[in-house]
Amino acid sequence: MNLQEIINVYITFCTEQKTLSLKTTKAYQTDLRQFADYTNSIFDREHIQSYITQLHKIFKPKTAKRKIAALKAFTHYLMVQDIISANPFDKIETSFREPVLLPKTIPFNIISAILSSAHHSLNLCKTDYSRKCVLRDIAVLEILFATGARVSEICTLTPDAIDLENHTLKIFGKGSKERMIQIENPDVLKSLSNYFIAFQDEIFTTGFFFVNKLKHRLSEQSVRAMVNRYVNAVGYDHHITPHMFRHSFATYLIEEGVDISCVQRILGHSSIKTTQIYIHVAARKQAEILRDMHPRNNMKIIGAA
Repeated sequence: MNLQEIINVYITFCTEQKTLSLKTTKAYQTDLRQFADYTNSIFDREHIQSYITQLHKIFKPKTAKRKIAALKAFTHYLMVQDIISANPFDKIETSFREPVLLPKTIPFNIISAILSSAHHSLNLCKTDYSRKCVLRDIAVLEILFATGARVSEICTLTPDAIDLENHTLKIFGKGSKERMIQIENPDVLKSLSNYFIAFQDEIFTTGFFFVNKLKHRLSEQSVRAMVNRYVNAVGYDHHITPHMFRHSFATYLIEEGVDISCVQRILGHSSIKTTQIYIHVAARKQAEILRDMHPRNNMKIIGAA
């Protein structure tokens, strides 16, 4: 078999035996085919080193890192299957310095304004259909901030993943890792309940909790458009994405003194290093508080320069 044929077999292996998500296997397929095209199916250390260098010239560090990880996983598979006898990644430097980009958060008052705008929109609905759509919008926006879940996780929720009676949400995150999140805010629970009552027929027909007007699973793109719509409604002139609700959720919890390991479990991070970046964001808030609100500011010290 040539390299492209081996890649096809590997993608099938990832789908059927490793049970990776469709999104992950598609990314693997794209990344590995790109490698095969670049190297002209020559699989040795020299070509891999050249390819990695090229990746860092073309792509952002995060994208290059993902493509290298896909290639590493593939070479591991080749060794296990005895297709190659030595790991071509040996003695190859794959780590490059990445810029530390602090996660972007949404100001607390803007989150409040967005949620208020959605709830207020119920009073403006003139048809049952528009009311149902707003109930869905409210439920999605509330759950984004209440759980810190990824938008992909929210869009793929199934009816049995949400237990309103016991206030729990079962999420299948990256790598099919399962985690349970409690929902204890009564307004959020009420919003989810109202949505479920309005959409229960569509929910059980599609097999997904959040559905669109075509009775299909609500897409991530639809959620992004929804967020943009309410951001515009409140007159906020900064770009906001659904993922920024996740960043804000984590940052505000840490600012309130929640232990970072607890935040890690809620977010579903496999490494606490991923969660620690929110400490830097919270530290900026701490600096603002100490600068503006420290009682030392109100002291008039005699003789102080």
